[in-house]
Amino acid sequence: MTASRALIASALGAVVALGTLAAAPASAAEKEKCFGVAKAGKNDCASAAGTHACAGQAKVDNDPNDWKFVAKGSCEKMAGLLQPGKK
Repeated sequence: MTASRALIASALGAVVALGTLAAAPASAAEKEKCFGVAKAGKNDCASAAGTHACAGQAKVDNDPNDWKFVAKGSCEKMAGLLQPGKK
């Protein structure tokens, strides 16, 4: 491989790597649990009421005991709750 091809391949690799980093999910510090916004089967973890113990097991939409991680500060804008409970 010539030096110019190696340089082009290296630059292309850097562009691809940067694109991958930009698409990475936000860190946990930038997220918060939001109760009452998860759709059935789309919750992130166990129910606060103990009705199931794993992600993806919510039975109904917007159960106030099921949660999803959302961007910090957006839960209340989505009409969600920061603690489990009644809506």
